[in-house]
Amino acid sequence: MDGAVLVTGGSSGIGSEVCRHFVRTGHSVVSLDRIPPAEGGAGYHHIAVDLADEAATRDVAADIAATYRVARFVHCAGVIRPALLADVDPADLRDLTQLHLVAPLLLTQAVLPAMRAARFGRIVLISSRAALGLATRSSYAATKAGLLGLARTWALELAPDGITVNVVAPGPIAGTAMFQDVVPAGSDRETALARAIPVGRLGTPADVARAVAFLADDASGFITGQTLFVCGGSSVGSLAI
Repeated sequence: MDGAVLVTGGSSGIGSEVCRHFVRTGHSVVSLDRIPPAEGGAGYHHIAVDLADEAATRDVAADIAATYRVARFVHCAGVIRPALLADVDPADLRDLTQLHLVAPLLLTQAVLPAMRAARFGRIVLISSRAALGLATRSSYAATKAGLLGLARTWALELAPDGITVNVVAPGPIAGTAMFQDVVPAGSDRETALARAIPVGRLGTPADVARAVAFLADDASGFITGQTLFVCGGSSVGSLAI
């Protein structure tokens, strides 16, 4: 299906790999991120925006709806802000609610009329294995778990319009700033974590991008309201980071 691919958090990590996949496969990509990308190319459009700012998100959502016909939306943007329960700052929970839940709501509302008119749409929300629970992740886990509820609800509402809504929930993904800020690259902690994952290794952004591509494909119209864990089996058992 022709139409642009809207990706949040597209300048680094998983979002960057998702953008690269869609550019390679001939799609027009619109990336939303605070920072510029390291690479772009034909068909790649970067818009600088802080999605933690509701007013800025509303403005950019309106601009995108007026400029592009979005057929696919992938919400990758996210931050962690780890803290044990006793130290959780309610401001962090509010900020992550805006970034993880309000931003995709506003962007989906903006691109929905075009999807409905085309009777086609693919929405993929990037959650996390941490949605199942993980120490020090109160704000992150709660808001990432909220994406599962959004997806299941939207899937029911939008199925008659030919629009699917699914979730990809990655486990530990090496090479991303979010992961390496918590687990330093090359550290003993990273090695121990990789050994604790059933498949015996950390994930890569490409592992997640392949799952996103599958759910966003034209032929994946009979899959909606689902959560695909891309976690090396870590969602089956316990995981300590």
